Amino acid sequence: MITLDSPLTTVLGGAAPAKRKKFETGLGLRTVGDLIHHFPRRYLETGSLTKVEDLQVGQMLCVVGEVVTCETKQYTDRRSGRPAFRVEAVLATDGPRLGMTFFAKNAGTAQWHAGRVAVGNRGVFIGKADRFRDRWQLVNPQMTVFGVADEEDAEAPDIGGLYPIYPLTKGVLSWDVARAVRFALDVVDDIGEILPDELRDGYHVLDIGQAYRWVHRPDDRDQVGRALHRFRFEEALVTQLVLGRRRRAARALGATARDGGDGSLLRAFDERLPFTLTDGQRSVGEQIDADLAAAHPMNRLLQGEVGSGKTLVALRAMLRVVDSGGQTALLAPTEVLAQQHHRSIVAMLGELAVGGLLGDGTCVELLTGSMTKSQRTEPLSRLASGESGIVIGTHALLEDKVIFADLGLVVVDEQHRFGVEQRAALTAKGQTPPHLLVMTATPIPRTVAMTVFGDLETSTLSELPAGRAPIQTNLVPTADHPTWVDRVWARLREEVEKGHQAYVVCPRISGDVAEAEQVESVDLDEDGQEIPAAAPATAVQDLVRDLGDGPLSGLRLAALHGRMPAEEKDATMRAFAAGTIDVLVSTTVIEVGVDVANATAMVIMDADRFGVSQLHQLRGRVGRGGLPGLCLLVSAAEPYTPARERLDAVASTTDGFLLSRVDLEQRREGDVLGASQAGRRSSLERLRVLRDEDTIVAARRAAEDLLDGDPALAAAPGLARAVADLEASQQAGFVEKS
Repeated sequence: MITLDSPLTTVLGGAAPAKRKKFETGLGLRTVGDLIHHFPRRYLETGSLTKVEDLQVGQMLCVVGEVVTCETKQYTDRRSGRPAFRVEAVLATDGPRLGMTFFAKNAGTAQWHAGRVAVGNRGVFIGKADRFRDRWQLVNPQMTVFGVADEEDAEAPDIGGLYPIYPLTKGVLSWDVARAVRFALDVVDDIGEILPDELRDGYHVLDIGQAYRWVHRPDDRDQVGRALHRFRFEEALVTQLVLGRRRRAARALGATARDGGDGSLLRAFDERLPFTLTDGQRSVGEQIDADLAAAHPMNRLLQGEVGSGKTLVALRAMLRVVDSGGQTALLAPTEVLAQQHHRSIVAMLGELAVGGLLGDGTCVELLTGSMTKSQRTEPLSRLASGESGIVIGTHALLEDKVIFADLGLVVVDEQHRFGVEQRAALTAKGQTPPHLLVMTATPIPRTVAMTVFGDLETSTLSELPAGRAPIQTNLVPTADHPTWVDRVWARLREEVEKGHQAYVVCPRISGDVAEAEQVESVDLDEDGQEIPAAAPATAVQDLVRDLGDGPLSGLRLAALHGRMPAEEKDATMRAFAAGTIDVLVSTTVIEVGVDVANATAMVIMDADRFGVSQLHQLRGRVGRGGLPGLCLLVSAAEPYTPARERLDAVASTTDGFLLSRVDLEQRREGDVLGASQAGRRSSLERLRVLRDEDTIVAARRAAEDLLDGDPALAAAPGLARAVADLEASQQAGFVEKS
C-alpha cells in the first residue's frame, strides 16, 4: 500500500537512479507526501500560444507553441565523414517565432525528431533563447507534444486546459514531476483529510483529494483558484489555532488589573497640560484603560503618524498604572531616544516627576548602557524598592540586575527595533504578566501580519495635533541626473539662510567601517537573500568634511553617530536644539524621538539603503514647529528596481499605514510565529498576508469557534496533529514570547 509517508521512489517508476537522486537532493522531495505538496509555480494555457515579449539572449523560455515549418536536411559530418541529418523547425508563439534544430546520426532518429515536430503539432517547449543569423532560436529544446504518446510523453493524452510548470532543479523537467505526481494521485489510498466536513461546508472549502487534483491537473483558472484557497485556508486555520491556544493560555495566567486607583497622579498631569487632547488620543486612551483594568494581559499595538502624540497616550497609560500601585518601563531602541524620552517626560510631569509612589508624584528613572555602575546604583535601588514608578531605558533594562517591585506595564517604542526575545526578557520581570503596549509610526511587515492574524489588538491615532506642518518629499535620482545633487546642497543652504536648520542622514559612520549603523536590510532576491549594493554607502565622517570644505562651507556643521560617547552625543543634540548648529550630519540615531522645531529640511543619502519605516520615521523629524518640511531622497537606484519603487512610494505619500503595506508587498511578512522581525523568508508557506487577508480573518473565526466548542480538538484528530506539529516545530519556538 502506498501512503503519503512512502518513499518517493515508489512513484518514480522507471526513472533512472540519477534522476531519482535529483528529486531528493535538488528538490528536497523524499516522500510521496512531499511530492504531491510540491505545487506548480505557474500554468501555461494549452489552448492558446504563449505570449512572448522582450526576449533576451540567454533567457530561459517555457512556452506553448505550434510548429509551423519542419524540414529535414542531410549533410556530411566533418568529423566522421559520414552522412548525418538535422531537423529544422520553426515554432510559432504569440510573439517572435523561434527556430529549433535537432541533430541525428541516422535517418531513423531524424524521422523520429521530424515526427515530434511535424507541422501543426502543439506542445510545451523549454529552452534558452539565442540569436542566430538575426533570427531567434530555442537552443537545446526539451518538449512534451500534445497528442503524441510515447515514452517521453505518456501523460500527453490527458493534458487539461492548463499545463503545470513546477519549481525544478537541473536534470529534472516539469513533465518528470507532472508524471510522478499524476501516478501518485492515482495510487495513494488515503491522502488524509484533516478538516471536518461541516467546517469545509461552512467555509466553502474543497475536500483535500479534489484540491490536490485541481492544483496539479486543472482544466481552468477557477479550479486552480479553488484548490489554492483550500490549502491557504488550511494553513491559516492551523496557524490561527496555534495563536488562539496561546492567547487563551495567556489569559488563563491572568494579570493584575490596573484600574487607576484614585487617579490622582493622572488627574494632576491632565490639569497641567497646556493643550487639549485630540479626540483620537481620548478614544485610544479609553481603549487602553479598559485593557489595563482587565484581569488578563493587554497586548496592544498603538500606531500613529509621526507626531500624532503616541508618547503622550503612552505616558497617560503609565501614570494610570502608577496610580494603581504598579510600575512601568519604557523600552527605547537607542540612547539618544531614551534620553529624549526621559527629558520630555520629566518636563511634561514637572513637579510630579519627584517623590515615591506614596507621594504626590513618582520618580522617573533613566537606565542606559553607557551609565557607570555607580550611576546605576541608586536608580536600581529605587526600582527594586518601588519608590520609582517609571523607568525609561535601552537594552540595559533587560539585564538580570534590573529588578522591579511590581512591574505592571511595558511600553516598547519603535517595536520594529526589538525582537520577540528582547520584549519577553522585560515582560518576564513582572510578578504577574505585565500589560504590553507597543508603538510604531510605520508597522513593519511582521507587525502588519500579526495584526491581520489577530495576535495584536490595534489602536490608531490618525489625526495630527495642531502645529504639525506638511512635509514635501522628493526623490533625487542621481542615476538619471547626476548633477542634481548640486541643487540639493544649494537648497539646503537656502533653508539655513532663512534661519532654519537641516539634517543630512548617511547609512555609515566612516569609510573604514564596513557595516551600516542601524540600517534595515531591504532588498531581497527570490530566495530571500539580501541583494548586495552596487557601491559603498556614504559615510558621516567623510561627508561632513566634504560638505564643510565644499558646498556648505561657512555653515556650522556637526556630526552625530552611535560610536560617539554618550555625553558627546547628548551635547551635540543639545547644541542642535539650541540652534548653534546649522546642519547635523548623522546616522539613523536621529530616527525617532528627536524634536527640533526649527529643523525644516532633511537630505537622506543613499536612501535606497533604508527601509520604508526608517525613511518615514526620519522625515518625521522635520516640519515639527509649524514650518513646512522638505525631505530629499538621494539615490542612485535604477528605475523599475524594488529600491526605486520603494522610494517612489515614500515620496508619493506621508500615510504611514499605506507605506507599511507597500513594505509588506516588497519584503514579505517574515516569521509570523517566531522571532524574526521582518524581511528575509516568510514562515508562511502558501499564505500571503495582503492577498489572503480575508481568508486569514475567516480562519480566525473558524479557529475561535473550534476552540470554544472543543479546546482539545478531539473531534478533529487530523487537525489536532497538524496544530501539535506546528507548535513543536522550530518556527513556533517563540510563540509563547510573542
